[in-house]
Amino acid sequence: MKPCYGYVRVSTVKQGATGVSLDQQKEQIQRYADAHHFTIINWFEERETAAKRGRPIFNAMIKALRTNPQIGVVFHKIDRSARNFRDWAMIGELNDAGIDIFFATETLDFRSRGGRLSADIQAVIAADYVRNLREETLKGIRGRLAQGLYPFGAPLGYLDNGRGKPKTPDPARARLIRQLFTLYATGEYSIRSLRIEMTKRGLTNTRGRSPSKRLIETILNNPFYCGVIRLNTTGETHGGIHKPLISTQLFNRVQEIKSGKTGKNLTRHDHLFRGLFTCGHCGYAMIGERQAGYVYYRCHTSACPTKCLREDAIEREVLDLLAIHGLTDEAVKGLVARVTAWMDKERSADRHLSTLHEEKAALAKKRDNLTDALISGHIDGALFNRHKEALMLQERTLDDDIKRQEEFAAAPETVREFLEIAMSLTRLYALLDSDEKREFVKTLTSKRRITGKNLELEPVDWLEDIRSCVAVPSGDPTRPKTRRRLHWSNSRMERLVAAANDNNVQSVIKLRHRNRFAQDGHTRQVL
Repeated sequence: MKPCYGYVRVSTVKQGATGVSLDQQKEQIQRYADAHHFTIINWFEERETAAKRGRPIFNAMIKALRTNPQIGVVFHKIDRSARNFRDWAMIGELNDAGIDIFFATETLDFRSRGGRLSADIQAVIAADYVRNLREETLKGIRGRLAQGLYPFGAPLGYLDNGRGKPKTPDPARARLIRQLFTLYATGEYSIRSLRIEMTKRGLTNTRGRSPSKRLIETILNNPFYCGVIRLNTTGETHGGIHKPLISTQLFNRVQEIKSGKTGKNLTRHDHLFRGLFTCGHCGYAMIGERQAGYVYYRCHTSACPTKCLREDAIEREVLDLLAIHGLTDEAVKGLVARVTAWMDKERSADRHLSTLHEEKAALAKKRDNLTDALISGHIDGALFNRHKEALMLQERTLDDDIKRQEEFAAAPETVREFLEIAMSLTRLYALLDSDEKREFVKTLTSKRRITGKNLELEPVDWLEDIRSCVAVPSGDPTRPKTRRRLHWSNSRMERLVAAANDNNVQSVIKLRHRNRFAQDGHTRQVL
């Protein structure tokens, strides 16, 4: 009995996992071998499309046949052997070398001139089928991209929902992906230290393992997370309809840091006011050091007269500042009334929002002109893709601004909720952890300097405006309406509304405030 190899193949890993197609091919090959008195001495199973060259199992079989020309090979059918001309030519070379080639479902003699011609024709048809299938697949992919859908596997932080549906945020990883971008944007982490930090926070890859350095870099470089689809193979960009995990401003900030190729190692000493205070004499950062159980902030510039200051002394000053700027119920009602009146006036004018829409229309026109330049041959595809991506990021930024302006319609209620928190800044500060306290102080102060033994703290403009406008003489229901305070400028109102909508102030601190109050058994509803 003649010894032969048996070769079976499926086009996808999914087909190979089921095993049905492979088993059926093996069964037919075995029946053919029994009928012709062949012995299948080895099976070669491939889970790879025949349209691709370089199939490892196929190549191993070819090498084995060339080493042992007395052994033949039985394929299930011609299109299971090869669908590209290079691999088909290798099969023809085996036949020319005297190696027997058989096809279990084809009634042809591969050694005869007519049988070889018939097999060649069928191989050409199989190759044409693959080309047509590839074109139709690419057409479908382009159609999905034009609809704003990503037709490939979901990036880490998103979930696949089937064909024709946008990716949705992964409840287990989306929050961690946002943290990854936010932490890197601070400039305090290198890729290596960021990987270590995110592993500690629980970020894993799709296999449940800790993320690699390459994966972290891939995530930070992918505009998909801010709503833009970019194909790495061609550089094409498309607007996605999936929900962005981060803003375009944050993505652009990350790209600026990456292009600068700068970054700090993981901070070893996470002191409470790390990176917040500068020296009043030389302007350099005050560095926190632990000595004899206390944290001191020192200026390390030689011959600088600034002395060290203890962390607990700085915190007392911070608490005094927060206490001064606490609000009363009457102050909250008065400020909400002013914001409401201002918003009514702004809605009647609506100049800023209309300007944003005009800018967006201008960007759309630029994109059309860019497409015309590509069609006319004035620019090449690479330059087109770079400019298109830049325009799309600008458009996303405008969309964020438009959304923010539209959200101003709910500004009075948002400001009221925020001011209720501001009614007890010191109490809120006490409920935060170290990272939140540092961000809280950074959000509420504009100048933080240490000169000698003196600490200089200045509140942000909108917080000082609130204090000035709500201050009243003892016993008076409201402050006298002087000309200086009678009119609040648009910039002040915008600062107040922006502060109320700030992620650090509203989303993080408010939610943290609510959760801590719930844990402590308080019933006062903040949100």
